[in-house]
Amino acid sequence: MNIISNFITMNGYGLYVWLSFSIVFISCAAVYLKTKKTLKKYEQEFLSELQALNVEEKNKALENSKIAQQILATSSKTS
Repeated sequence: MNIISNFITMNGYGLYVWLSFSIVFISCAAVYLKTKKTLKKYEQEFLSELQALNVEEKNKALENSKIAQQILATSSKTS
């Protein structure tokens, strides 16, 4: 039990270390979640624009873009 206590307190520096670690972890999580939300938003906008195209334009866009194919594949899995 003493080893765990020493690890947590880190000879008096534990408060600073764990506070810094927590701030960095929370910041990284916030950036990740915001990026994920923005990506979903852009994917939805892309899908709505793609669905507005006629069949020939849609096929041409899908042939030329691997990203479009991936977005279409992931959207069909979630729908």
